[in-house]
This record gives sequence, structure tokens and C-alpha cells, in this order.
Amino acid sequence: MRGKSQTLEQVVGSAPSLAHLSAIAQDTQNRLKAIAPLLPASLRPLVQSGGVEDDAWCLLVPNSAVAAKLRQTLPALCAHLRTKGWNVNTIRVKVKSHS
Repeated sequence: MRGKSQTLEQVVGSAPSLAHLSAIAQDTQNRLKAIAPLLPASLRPLVQSGGVEDDAWCLLVPNSAVAAKLRQTLPALCAHLRTKGWNVNTIRVKVKSHS
């Protein structure tokens, strides 16, 4: 492939492991977009999508105050995601470390 430029999508598509990681990243971003309207407006820019493991999804937040507020909405968020076709029974909230 030397001398021939490729788009990022072409490179990712030609490497199965990268394609899998890209699909996971897209899925988590789609989940975040799906729940955004249910989040309080003040929290939306603070919540980031984390990983997915089986039927559990992780959300990342900057501090414990945001985590506490977000945890109040978790049952509604899980139910909403299930109506949209995702198998989500648990959403974990993790505070990002400041490193």
C-alpha cells in the first residue's frame, strides 16, 4: 500500500481488530446520544461514554457530585436504552481520575 493514501475508514475496515474497536466506540457514542435528551441540561457536557461489557455500560463523569446526580436517573436511562434495542441492565458511573 506504499504510496497510496487511504482514508481512516479504509484503514479501519481493512483491519478486523480495528474495525471491531471502531464498532464498539460507535455503539457507545450512539448510546450516549440516545440518553442525552433524558439528562439534565447541565450534566450533558460532563458525561462521557465508557466501555460496554455484556449488559453493563459505563459512564464517566468528572466528579462525585455529577456522579450522584446522574445515579438518580439510571433506572430511567436503562429502560430508555432497552426500548431502543440495547441490552442494558446496568449502568455504572465512574469518576474520572485527575492524572
